[in-house]
Amino acid sequence: MDLKERITTDPEILLGKPVIRGTRITVETILRKLAEGATFDELLEAYPSLSREDILAALAYSAEVLAGEELIVS
Repeated sequence: MDLKERITTDPEILLGKPVIRGTRITVETILRKLAEGATFDELLEAYPSLSREDILAALAYSAEVLAGEELIVS
């Protein structure tokens, strides 16, 4: 999956937070909703402009970002 097709950042849109291309839905919003227990179907119903592929792209994007980070666990 080419994440650039689905995820974009623009300093003019939500201060440059990563969003689903063509929307103002942030990757963070998708992750938070999933962490709160929302299902894909619930997200798709709540955000009609989202697709299943967008949700998967948000998860893949997050995994890529974390893969490049040094995590400190105390």
